[in-house]
Amino acid sequence: MAIQISNVVVLNDTELEWQFIRSSGAGGQHVNKVSTAAQLIFDINASSLPAFYKERLLAKADHRITQSGKIIIKCQQSRSQEMNREQALAQFIELVQSAAKVAKKRVATKATYGSQQRRLEKKKQRGATKALRQQKPDS
Repeated sequence: MAIQISNVVVLNDTELEWQFIRSSGAGGQHVNKVSTAAQLIFDINASSLPAFYKERLLAKADHRITQSGKIIIKCQQSRSQEMNREQALAQFIELVQSAAKVAKKRVATKATYGSQQRRLEKKKQRGATKALRQQKPDS
């Protein structure tokens, strides 16, 4: 089965490693016996992703990407193993797709003269209000 990342990029599902583990947290007797949580492990460096994707993913500051270059996504929201697997896969695809998005270059703007004047006027008013609260020593 192929995983469609974009129109050009397609991953083979053999590149994904799945582990099914017990979910953490409360849940009664059933949760202690059944491994419903899905953990997806993907090695960025050993993958067939284009170099652009690899560089962007490795440079990304995301808690799901380890120092060694592996993406680890754990999903345990559902009580169904299959639904957790689907959610983890959806999160993985979203993470890889986000690496391809190039952020717009921010254009620095300058505050308008009017907004600067309004700000200064408010500061003066606030200072005057505080000055009225101060007790003047009797001299």
